Amino acid sequence: IGLTVPHITNPFFTDVVSVIQQAFDRAGYAVMLCCTDEDLNTQDDQIRLLLDRMVDGLIVARVGDGAILKRIVDDANVPVVLLDRICKGIDTDAVVLDNQRAVFDAITYLINLGHRRIGYITGTSDISPMHDRMAGYREALHAAGLPIAEELIRFGNFHEINGYNETMQMLSSHDRPSAIFSANNPMVIGTMKAIRDIGLSCPEDISVACFDDFPWSDVFQPQLTTVAQPVQAIGEQAANLLLDRLAGNRDAPPRKLLLKGRLMIRNSCRPLGAIAQSVSA
Repeated sequence: IGLTVPHITNPFFTDVVSVIQQAFDRAGYAVMLCCTDEDLNTQDDQIRLLLDRMVDGLIVARVGDGAILKRIVDDANVPVVLLDRICKGIDTDAVVLDNQRAVFDAITYLINLGHRRIGYITGTSDISPMHDRMAGYREALHAAGLPIAEELIRFGNFHEINGYNETMQMLSSHDRPSAIFSANNPMVIGTMKAIRDIGLSCPEDISVACFDDFPWSDVFQPQLTTVAQPVQAIGEQAANLLLDRLAGNRDAPPRKLLLKGRLMIRNSCRPLGAIAQSVSA
């Protein structure tokens, strides 16, 4: 089985890969893992390589616009499952999270704590999870009647150093946000380091939440509020979809499984203003 992921160092993908590998091991298949590093050319070369090695099926967390990937998938005589990221025009099985709803709930939580200027650090806008998470951010502000301050939307390109730099810029402004939401966990590490280096404290000076739970999120000081993805279910469902196709169910219509995230409230976000007074009263 060929499996491609964009970041093997991202704890989310590390955990999903482990679940998928265990599922296929139980079914008698070996997994060939490739990491694309979010590079479109690398992805396409790796998928061609996997197909040349005669893999029985593919699970792909795609990068880029998907045009070349679509041609490869259309020409491949093996079943394909899209993981985490859907691609318009590719008519195949997929397992994804309801990213828009998950971020909507997280931003609404911050708004209910009294936050009005909420910074948002995203990755890139050309993949479906980041597009949907951004939509959830905007939807939550709109639903609360709050303006969308474009200067508070920053692109961190998924990496810690970019999360650090974008956070430093926001916190150095004259009208800094009272809360920051990071769209993945490597970037939130950069955010926490920036808060420390600029001489501020979380959550006393700025509240922080992020997408993706990870084993050490409750070891952080403060413990981080996160959106947890159902990693076990995502990996198992992706494997099951592919195994079903390999068992002979090739002609069934494509299936898209939409799973739900869960807001893990810890102590990296604090209430503001009247809400803080009512909590302490």
